[in-house]
Amino acid sequence: MKAHPPLPVSIIMAGTTLSRWTLSYFATAFVFLLLAEALMTFGVGYPAHPLRAPQTLFLVHCITLGWLSLLMCGALFQFVPVLVAKPIYSNSLPLLALVLILAGLLALLAGFLQLAGVLPFIRHCFLAAAVLLGSGFLLVLWILGCTLARARPLNLPACFVVVGLCSVAATVTFGSIFMLGFGGYANMPLLAELHARGVPLHVIAGLGGWLTFTAMGVSHRLLAMFMLSPELDGAPTRWTLYLGALSMVILIGAGIVATITGISLTPVLAVAGLAALFSLVLYAHDVLRLYRKRVRPVIELNSRMAGVALGHLAVAALLILICAASGVILQYSGALVFLVCFGWLSGLGLAKLYKITAFMTWLECYGPVLGKTPTPRVQDLVVEPRAGKWFWAYFGAVDIAVLCLFIGTPLIFRAAAAVMLIACVGIAVELVRIRRLVDVEAARRLPAGTRQPRLLFTLVAS
Repeated sequence: MKAHPPLPVSIIMAGTTLSRWTLSYFATAFVFLLLAEALMTFGVGYPAHPLRAPQTLFLVHCITLGWLSLLMCGALFQFVPVLVAKPIYSNSLPLLALVLILAGLLALLAGFLQLAGVLPFIRHCFLAAAVLLGSGFLLVLWILGCTLARARPLNLPACFVVVGLCSVAATVTFGSIFMLGFGGYANMPLLAELHARGVPLHVIAGLGGWLTFTAMGVSHRLLAMFMLSPELDGAPTRWTLYLGALSMVILIGAGIVATITGISLTPVLAVAGLAALFSLVLYAHDVLRLYRKRVRPVIELNSRMAGVALGHLAVAALLILICAASGVILQYSGALVFLVCFGWLSGLGLAKLYKITAFMTWLECYGPVLGKTPTPRVQDLVVEPRAGKWFWAYFGAVDIAVLCLFIGTPLIFRAAAAVMLIACVGIAVELVRIRRLVDVEAARRLPAGTRQPRLLFTLVAS
């Protein structure tokens, strides 16, 4: 029997609170990721079409809503209970939330196809999208909010999540106004102003507040867990939280006032961006401390790839600063958003997905018999050298694609997108192999008292 690595208490506790539908969120999200990469490969959306074209909006929402937001929601249903050491408020409502969000997203995508002339016009499509997406995310906020409310006072990583949830509420509200505007329902002057000038607020609140800030908070705990590094709660981490939250308050609060009063958004974006920049610098300081103080001598693939994603975040922040100072940020906004979405957020998401899937599968399958019979280790479920090739191919293709967007070579960009698609298919196959226990030695795969895990949901839940 192989010795098991020491497990943090919070991870062991997760064995009794596995999220039943997290894997369903992951699988749905991955479908949209592959769809988005296929669309880019075949020249749909930016850079083949303008940034505000319906085809680009279709592509962007496949990435931000279909891939990144569903991935984040699924991860939070599993890890918020771990962060606060409390069971999730409901293990059945996440399925309803997934159905609502998925239905709303399909209605929204159908609306964009109508604007592109692919589908005939159906007036109520955008209204249905606004109602369904709003209801789905409201349910997500209710489930996670009730879970967090039971654990007050909250620890630092949970506070990051709270800021992220407030940001997604703002993002969905902006998005609902835009959807009503597309459908011809936002005729009030106030809503019309927000519809006309509020796109930067919607984009930054979504990519910055919801996805990036939440990922920062969760990664504090995940990096510490998976590298056996001491958790951080000192002044730099607290100021990371304060400055990040301040940037979102300025962006959303002052941004709305500036938008509806007709004042320029530039000063608001500059002040909010400065606060966010200092927050990112402190976050980088914390991440370096986590890597340096780790107990685990060999860094696993997920943590190595998380480091690569964090490097892309640093590069993105530097490029945004340079472009803003040079007055060319609008010219290169598409390339910068692509770098944030695929180099940072998707890179980190894929890296952690690889570890989370293995860990959830191990807990579900072997947790009930742990200590009663010999069982494989978590690392016995994966083959890192094989999976690593797909991750390096992915990041290499992302970097080439970003370069192509900056220098304007759309054909090579499409080739890079094709490599991204192939690499992600390879990672998806690795995830399926993990879930099916394919790489576990046959003699130890299913000891007495265990059963083959289901592919899309877990059966061990509170």
